[in-house]
Amino acid sequence: MNLKRTFGTILTILGIVGLIYTGVGIIQKSAEMTTLVVVGVIAIMFFFTGIGLVRNTADKAV
Repeated sequence: MNLKRTFGTILTILGIVGLIYTGVGIIQKSAEMTTLVVVGVIAIMFFFTGIGLVRNTADKAV
């Protein structure tokens, strides 16, 4: 199992969860706007970093 690919998958999932949390918070207006902006920015960074790790990591046969 490739460690980079696994870490990329985890980052991508965390990014998706953060984006969903941000979207729900904006729609319901339940949290402070600064909190939602910070969570949204971090979620975007996690999401794109995870996608980049998964995409750029090559599978190598053993």
